[in-house]
Amino acid sequence: MLTQTTTRVLEPGDLGAALAVLESEPVANAFVTSRVQIAGLDPWRLGGEMWGWYADGHLRSLCYSGANLVPICATPEAVRAFADRARRAGRRCSSIVGPAEPTAELWRLLEPGWGPAREVRANQPLMLAESPSADVAPDPHVRRVRRDEMDVLMPACVAMFTEEVGISPLAGDGGLLYQARVAELIGAGRSFARIEDGKVVFKAEIGATTAQACQIQGVWVAPEFRGRGHSETGMAAVLRHALTDVAPIVSLYVNDYNTPARRAYRRIGFREVGAFMSVLF
Repeated sequence: MLTQTTTRVLEPGDLGAALAVLESEPVANAFVTSRVQIAGLDPWRLGGEMWGWYADGHLRSLCYSGANLVPICATPEAVRAFADRARRAGRRCSSIVGPAEPTAELWRLLEPGWGPAREVRANQPLMLAESPSADVAPDPHVRRVRRDEMDVLMPACVAMFTEEVGISPLAGDGGLLYQARVAELIGAGRSFARIEDGKVVFKAEIGATTAQACQIQGVWVAPEFRGRGHSETGMAAVLRHALTDVAPIVSLYVNDYNTPARRAYRRIGFREVGAFMSVLF
């Protein structure tokens, strides 16, 4: 029996169907779901297109195409269709990121035309927590960053991004978009830090938020304070804030080679439930 399939750019009227797909996997899809809930499907507001893959008239899979290319609930056939569309459009993203299996297949299909990548992180464990661990006490000095502390926080954010991604977020537009994102998170009360004598010791943000799940990002400890347990106690504090004020499930993903971080996250209550993959250009 043949199945009729098609792929197209979704429109604002497709919002309900798109959210149904996104919310079917609330943890893995938290980043894109949070954006769609705020901006809808209008490409200008969303910051990119949302591609939909249909089978027999029903929306089954999505792919966000903006600064990142993100396959969502993507079946193998949908991945092939998204790869065809991406090849025709040409590379406009700075990364491909998503659940490891469909992302690996998407990159396999795109690499001949889009490669080589600057870096491929093939296994980034996805971790979640639904309750804090009693083993690690939250750092009482970790708190929400105030609006007037933007200048204090910004150097730490730039250092974290450069260390993690390998390039400075100040390149290109001088960091205007990155500074706006940092300011947005501070304004929303989702930026947390321990600040001593005007210097950031530890920081992290709650980046994506939905009613079902949220995602911690940007975890960083100043080099001179590393090895003192600040990542564990600081993350325990952010986890408590997230579970109390934001969502019942808190997630993050981490590089598989970062053994100390994975160990620390497990100690404060996270467990590994899957894997992401990132292709960086």
